[in-house]
Amino acid sequence: RDPGHHHSPVAQRMIEQLFFHGASVPVVRSALLPAVAPGLVFGLSTRLGGESGASFGMNLSFRVGDEERAVRGNRDRFFGALGVDPARLAIPSQVHGDVVLVASEPGSYAACDGLVTRSDEVFLAVTVADCVPVFVVDPVARAVGAFHAGWRGACAGIVAKGMALLGERCGADPSRSYAVVGQSAGACCYEVGEEVAAQFEPRFVVRRPLVKPTLDLHAHARAALEAAGVPGSRIEMLTECTICHPGEYHSCRRDAERSGRMMGVIGYGAPARR
Repeated sequence: RDPGHHHSPVAQRMIEQLFFHGASVPVVRSALLPAVAPGLVFGLSTRLGGESGASFGMNLSFRVGDEERAVRGNRDRFFGALGVDPARLAIPSQVHGDVVLVASEPGSYAACDGLVTRSDEVFLAVTVADCVPVFVVDPVARAVGAFHAGWRGACAGIVAKGMALLGERCGADPSRSYAVVGQSAGACCYEVGEEVAAQFEPRFVVRRPLVKPTLDLHAHARAALEAAGVPGSRIEMLTECTICHPGEYHSCRRDAERSGRMMGVIGYGAPARR
């Protein structure tokens, strides 16, 4: 079925052309965060601007069959364009669960799908290609969180658990926090079986004649943030659908084994020298 049969939600996005050693690197930026969180680094990659061959383009994952050399080059470009030293990244292994850990130092964190920190030595990154990336910052506490919310993690409450840990361990207050919900598979295209749809409140399930139900994971993430105490006016929704925007985004659902992965990064670490 052609995803284009249904229009994706109205999108708010700002793609900025950054540069690294002369290479153009398109980065999805926040319209909200620069004014409210001075010194914060934030950006999401697209599928554009990379050096990988074929459909991978700007692929940032070592796990999809891409050449390691190309992935390292892509990571250098994306993080270099943002002024982030890749050696200071903390990355969850992402097992489609609801575990969130405190990242006190850079590195890979096993068996989790989210991280929180208030360390200026660490940037948090999550990897996506249809699941929802959720980013939170409390500018007063200088605390940040990054959560990978696929349907399993969303259903299990990863955003609520991440917000709770952000408060308990990093001193964040939801009422003064800001959040960005990034691009993911949209309610226009993200078909699921009835066994999955049944695990969500009806308000997050879209039903149309003669097709499978679809999930609105963007709305679910927003509702979870608001339920955790983040004011709705402080939540930025980047609601473009990864499935029906093949020119800009990787999508596992659309491209299967030919899909690369994007990353989003957030942190207060002092930028690396370019």
